[in-house]
Amino acid sequence: MHLNTRDTVLKKMLDAQENVRDYESFSKRLDESNDSYAVEVKNMFKEFAEESGFQAQKLKEVLEKYDSR
Repeated sequence: MHLNTRDTVLKKMLDAQENVRDYESFSKRLDESNDSYAVEVKNMFKEFAEESGFQAQKLKEVLEKYDSR
């Protein structure tokens, strides 16, 4: 399947949004009481969620430009 530029941006935006949800969900499921690395991983996943959110926002802005023309 060949995607045009707009469809590629849309796909990657949806992927980034899904990553946000996944990282947030994973960070909430970690059991800090039985795992000494859980706090570090939890913080890392929160950071990844934020970075993915920034990516999703930038992609959304580009998509809106495509859709407004």
